[in-house]
Amino acid sequence: MSEEILINITPMESRVAVVENGVLQEVHVERTQRRGIVGNIYKGKVVRVLPGMQAAFVDIGLDRAAFIHASEISTREGSAVESISALVHDGQALVVQVTKDPIGSKGARLTTHLSIPSRYLVYMPRTAHVGISLKIEDEAERERLKKVVADCIAAEGIQENGGFILRTAADGARAEDILADIRYLRRLWDQIAAQMQEARAPTVIYEDLSLALRTLRDLVGPRTEKIRIDSRETVQKVTQFVAELMPEVADRLEHYPGERPIFDLYGVEDEIQKALERKVLLKSGGYLVVDPAEAMTTIDVNTGAFVGHRTLEETIFKTNLEAATAIARQLRLRNIGGIIIIDFIDMEDEEHQRQVLRTLEKQLERDHAKTNIIGITELGLVQMTRKRTRESLEQILCEPCCHCHGRGKLKTPETTCYEIFREILREARAYQAEGYRVLANQKVVDRLLDEESGNVADLEAFIGRTIKFQVETMYSQEQYDVVLL
Repeated sequence: MSEEILINITPMESRVAVVENGVLQEVHVERTQRRGIVGNIYKGKVVRVLPGMQAAFVDIGLDRAAFIHASEISTREGSAVESISALVHDGQALVVQVTKDPIGSKGARLTTHLSIPSRYLVYMPRTAHVGISLKIEDEAERERLKKVVADCIAAEGIQENGGFILRTAADGARAEDILADIRYLRRLWDQIAAQMQEARAPTVIYEDLSLALRTLRDLVGPRTEKIRIDSRETVQKVTQFVAELMPEVADRLEHYPGERPIFDLYGVEDEIQKALERKVLLKSGGYLVVDPAEAMTTIDVNTGAFVGHRTLEETIFKTNLEAATAIARQLRLRNIGGIIIIDFIDMEDEEHQRQVLRTLEKQLERDHAKTNIIGITELGLVQMTRKRTRESLEQILCEPCCHCHGRGKLKTPETTCYEIFREILREARAYQAEGYRVLANQKVVDRLLDEESGNVADLEAFIGRTIKFQVETMYSQEQYDVVLL
């Protein structure tokens, strides 16, 4: 499977597209004025302890205070304490790391279990442990990597607490490359530790890499054939970064100088627009309906225009198989996280159910975010989770509709007309006026003068006052004002 990574840089934002076999699989967007903060380390100040929630709010210098749970705070010896009041107090300085960006109305999530990633390793200065990514399945390779890290630690004479996790990219890595990573992480930690002592809260101590450099560190793998970048300045930065940490991918870097926008080469812009739509068409004629909500995201599978060639059960099975592949892609493309409920079309055959679930699991193996399929409920719904650390594509690019306030629905002109009638009755009972002027949307006024004209006449006769209408072009279908004359 061929993979290309496209990096589009402008002064306002950076965008990354991961394309597999010519098909867009992932999009990452970072606005210059609103960079993500996951991975950043801050010296913060505890502003409020919440014993009832076993949590605390910490001021790290953002608009909203960040949130930390007691389970994310440890004593110096590393043993967790159950009571939040025994761990922190108001006004206390606390060195924390962001694990989740502020999303919607929620502040950032924090931890005191610090970790610093490099190409092959994650360094945990406060945890004496060596772990290996579960995606490295070969037992011999796992044993080799453990020995390499142990030998490197011994060679460097590292005595104090501190552990490492070998990332998926470490699969097949040379001992000298892992040693170089350990040295880099140790130097970086020494700088951070010095700043922890000197800095005054609230302040940032360490910022994670820019999107372009994070992409090189986190997304480039053995399948990546090309990394195309449309900014000469960024190419220079990336080349230097690669020379120091990832020399094996240097020959895959490529500057794209073309006049045609780099994302247009693979139809990325069109795919981004489709990823913001509720309905996802399948090649067979079936379709998905993706509905993000506050608590979870639901995905509904429908056969649509697909009628199949054999039995109904076969038609449903083929639609669900195609949907499983499409759903895995949509989760990555839209960066949907949290709880996800998938309503596949009901299947009677248990073997068909197993194959659909297996297909979903197989497709999710390529996902960089951690996923977990819980299983099928009694109602036939597939439950799963996907780790959420940053905002979804929709949350980055969109905002709730100013007319419907995110409901996705508007009251009909008829409903608004009847609300206006009730408001006029209230006004007539409360105030003395010569008449009333209604300011409303064009569709509402049209209905008042046409279908509802008889009701308007009856209302005028009932209150003994005239009612006039005025179109306000800036009003939504739900907005109106009743003015006393």
